[in-house]
Amino acid sequence: MAILDKSKRLKKELTLFNIYTIATGTTIASGFFLLPGLAFAEAGSGMVLSYLVASVPVIPALLSIAELATAMPRAGGVYYFLDRSMGPLWGTIGGIGTWLALILKTAFALVGIGAYTGLFMPEIPVIPLSTVFAVIFGAINLFGAKKTGIFQSFLVIGLLLILAWFVGAGIPVIQPQRFQQLFAKGMNSILSTAGLVYVSYIGLTKIASVAEEIKDPEKNIPLGMFLALATVVVVYILGNIVMVGILPAEKLDHALSPVATAAEALVGHTGAVIMTIAAILAFFSVANAGILSASRYPLAMSRDHLFPAFLGRLSRLHTPANAIFLTVGLIVCFLLLFDPTKIAKLASAFQLLLFALVCLVVIVMRESHIPSYDPGFRSPLYPWMQVFGIVVCFLLIIEMGWLPTLFTLGLLAIGTIWYFYYARDKVVRGGAIYHIFARLGELRFEGLDR
Repeated sequence: MAILDKSKRLKKELTLFNIYTIATGTTIASGFFLLPGLAFAEAGSGMVLSYLVASVPVIPALLSIAELATAMPRAGGVYYFLDRSMGPLWGTIGGIGTWLALILKTAFALVGIGAYTGLFMPEIPVIPLSTVFAVIFGAINLFGAKKTGIFQSFLVIGLLLILAWFVGAGIPVIQPQRFQQLFAKGMNSILSTAGLVYVSYIGLTKIASVAEEIKDPEKNIPLGMFLALATVVVVYILGNIVMVGILPAEKLDHALSPVATAAEALVGHTGAVIMTIAAILAFFSVANAGILSASRYPLAMSRDHLFPAFLGRLSRLHTPANAIFLTVGLIVCFLLLFDPTKIAKLASAFQLLLFALVCLVVIVMRESHIPSYDPGFRSPLYPWMQVFGIVVCFLLIIEMGWLPTLFTLGLLAIGTIWYFYYARDKVVRGGAIYHIFARLGELRFEGLDR
């Protein structure tokens, strides 16, 4: 892999705990504070199993990203992996698509902040309040990953403490009879609902985009991601058991604030206020880490001449200030001009496509036999783990319907157009996949000499 000039590198400031809180914080938000009511409407009490089932397809993507990030610890994460394996066209498509998808998800989180904060300040409209928070988090990110990571750590610690209280207070008073109809709506409803809640785990992979800033990446990246996965699964399962166990079905069905409703049932209005604060902390965490992750994509693509050079410049604090400004600017535009709550859901199908491609990248990199590909962590059960990940991701995309698929095709088109009209003449490198083609070409003639 090419050596990057030290003056252009981002500082390695993120510890294992920072990685853990970033991965956890970008994951526990809408998946816990919004989706349970919708999931219950689809699968009844069986939605507890849906959250567990949905965690399984995430494992191949996490294992693949852990391997790739320890082999290529560079800003840009999935973009960098696709570019170096499949070539700059797929790198451009993946980079622009992931960047825009992250921007939409961050805008969605900011709307959540505005909505929940508005419960305490109802006189302030949601969108202007969300815009102010976008600027605040952008400013925090200008001070570097270390400061952002510290802020993220406080947010996630506060969130996990409140959630621990919620689970601890709720478990002793759950009513077991509410789980007697666990399979009442059938196994198919549990599996289809798993496709709905699968998006709750997507944030776990965002740590790859800040791999360049992680200390001891060979150890900390895989450990941080899987500690976060374990935490998130426990929170989702126990939290949903509490919600199903204490709320009547008519209150949980389609509820948009199920956790606050459950907390109110536990300890009255005070409980609802506490869980509203937890929701705000969760959305704070997603928005803060979202800007941190998203801004690394234009930085990485600028280094490779796929984006204008000014986006690759670092400030005196060694942060990609221009990339942060552009990212926050686009987030504000989406907040003011569109409805991020509707658009953000469409981005999930593209994230699934990226998960499938990441699994494919591991296969490409290993089969290319490039000497410089030397990951500090290797995915077990290769290649069957990756094949499983690819198949499951495409099955879930099909389950999501035609509209998210159409949105995904639109992002693919945007990346392709940008590459052919801006970037193609600026890059001369190929991807590792061409090494495989070369080896196959040589193998064609091996039998002819015998």
